[in-house]
Amino acid sequence: MTAHHGTFDEALERLHSTGPEFHGYLSNHGPMAVEALAHHGQGRGVHRWLDAYSAQLEDVPGARETLTEANWQQALGDPLRVTDWTDHFARTVAERPWREVLTEWWPRLLPGLVGAATHPAIRVGHIVRTLLTEDETEPRLAELAHALGYWAARHTPLPVVPTPGGAAAPDEALDALPRVADQRTSALGGLAQLPGTPGWQTAAEAVRAPRDPDDARAQLTALVQAATHRYADHGHGEEVMLVHAATAPNAVLRTLPALPRTLWVPSFSVAWAASAALTSVYGAADALPPLRTGPLTPEEVFRRAAGHGDAHAIKMTDTALDVASWTPDGDDRALTAALRSLELLEPGA
Repeated sequence: MTAHHGTFDEALERLHSTGPEFHGYLSNHGPMAVEALAHHGQGRGVHRWLDAYSAQLEDVPGARETLTEANWQQALGDPLRVTDWTDHFARTVAERPWREVLTEWWPRLLPGLVGAATHPAIRVGHIVRTLLTEDETEPRLAELAHALGYWAARHTPLPVVPTPGGAAAPDEALDALPRVADQRTSALGGLAQLPGTPGWQTAAEAVRAPRDPDDARAQLTALVQAATHRYADHGHGEEVMLVHAATAPNAVLRTLPALPRTLWVPSFSVAWAASAALTSVYGAADALPPLRTGPLTPEEVFRRAAGHGDAHAIKMTDTALDVASWTPDGDDRALTAALRSLELLEPGA
């Protein structure tokens, strides 16, 4: 991102005059998409992409009441308090090192990972990647405050929380999950069906529990790979929401290096539960025919995603490139998943 420091920060400053949602419930993907574009060398197109995307965004909601250590718990999960939360984190990050703030709030926010369809946690993962590898500029610290504030305001625990304890690898466990009965519903409506879905908790608990922090990171890596691969032939179940089955655990994976190792095992457990829930709520019963692609480099695939313009396609491709980088010879199936998202998702910012 070195060549486009200024561009990325300028884009964040533009975005911080807008709210985290628009049209009532849609998440503002701007900060996540511009981070991915800048990270993959597409900084020159950031402002042009943002010009098109920001036309639909709305102003920052008004503040209501200052949050303190004494009253924050009552505001957790209250979307009407989102600006109160952002202001709280902006003050906190200005006073203390950002990793210290993240470490304090991560275990508080983690149980509500599925809030706003996991977008707030994904937003945190994007800016933490930058903060870990690039300069800690004011717009980037402000973005962490916005991301954490959004997560706190949309904090939503799952109605059933599986505890990993079986012997299955993440790919096997994802394949074995039952689907909810009514998939033509909202995200919350789908999640609400999980407790009544026969065998869901048992199937979700069949994934192997991590032995230690390093194993938790390995398990989380395997989960991101499995969910990305699965999108290549099952993404049509719900082409937008199933992106998050891969990008949400990847956001957690990206954040691990900034967290104490004691938080890694619970982070895997919650990320697994979120990915499993999304897979059951939106997963397709039948696989798509194989997507025929010629030989492509990761860089070419991302250029295609940037040209396609859809924020979910950009984010899915960003995660697919992570997965491809974990294998010495690359990962054609991960790149195919990225190309599948370009096929399934409507083009445009």
